[in-house]
Formats: sequence, C-alpha cells, structure tokens
Amino acid sequence: MTIIQSLLAFLAVAALVVITPGLDTALVLRTTTSEGRRSGLRAALGIGTGCLVWGAAVALGLAAILAASAAAFAVVRFAGAAYLLWLGVKLILHPRTGMDAAGPPVGSHPFRSGLFTNLLNPKAGVFYISFLPQFVPAGVNAPTWTFLLAVIHVVMGLAWFSLLIGAIGRARRFLERRGVVAALDRVTGCVFVGFGLDLARRI
Repeated sequence: MTIIQSLLAFLAVAALVVITPGLDTALVLRTTTSEGRRSGLRAALGIGTGCLVWGAAVALGLAAILAASAAAFAVVRFAGAAYLLWLGVKLILHPRTGMDAAGPPVGSHPFRSGLFTNLLNPKAGVFYISFLPQFVPAGVNAPTWTFLLAVIHVVMGLAWFSLLIGAIGRARRFLERRGVVAALDRVTGCVFVGFGLDLARRI
C-alpha cells in the first residue's frame, strides 16, 4: 500500500468512525444542550486531547515493538485485522438502537469531562492500537506516521463536533431518529469487515 493509498483508505474509514454516534457524540450533544455551544466545544476539545494521548501512547508502543522485532509488528497488525473483523461482524449483527447515553454527568468542567471520558474508556485505547497500525505504509517511520493519523482523526472529529454543535437541534433529532444509528453501525461494520479481510489476505 502506497502512502497515498494508505491515507485515502484511512480518511474513508475514519470519516465513518467519526460520524457514527457513540459516547463522545452523546457527551458533546448533552453538554451543548445543557450548558451552551461554548461548553460543547470545550467538551469536544477534551475528547480530542484524550485521542491525542492515546495516539501518542500507540505511536511510542509501536516504536518499542519495531525496535524489538519486525515479526512482532506483523503480529500486532494481524491482531488488529482480527479485531476489525470481530468488531465489523458485531456491528452488522448487533447494531445499536440509539446513541450511547452512559458517561460522566455534565458539570462545570466540560473539557475535563471530555478528556477523562476518553482517557478512561479502554475501548478507545484498544481501537487505536488495532486501527492505526493498519494504515502504516511501507517505507515510512511507523511511530511518526501513526501519530500523524491520530492528529488527522482528531481534526476530523473536531470538525464534525463543530457541525453538530452549530446545528444542535436538527443534529440531535436526526441522530435520535429510529434506525439512523443502526444503519450507520451496519455500514461501518461492512467497511471494517472488508478492510479486515483485505489485511488478513495481505499479511
């Protein structure tokens, strides 16, 4: 996979991940509704900061793995492909019926709420560990490229949250409409399965 192919594939999959509503989306919408747009943006920035911390942790971990063994890095990529397949099948067969509502209550520190909602969610770390290494093309510095992908993902997420915050009423009504989240889950699941199969074939 070339650098351009890797980047385009990442952008396509990351876009689906960003727009599929989950815990982060629920927090931003809930914060904006109860405390206003500025607080919603602060929560979004906290979430983005948490993603960057996870991205840095994954990049540093890859650096250590590559220093130890190229075979170990191949194992990480294979495990990531298997995880994408499992996650994709799960999303197809058991899509959610609505946005995730769990999470910390909205308080006076929206940035902190967004940050710790992300940092204390082990699913975010597992997803980054399995997701980002799949888009590392040959001939690049893997840790640097991995962190760059995390930055791109965060920028995309902040842009999406800004759109939701700007159209809070319509966005909330659309995402809470019956079948919307389930449809997004199934589409994302199909993409994950296809990408996981392709990776398993090439590893």
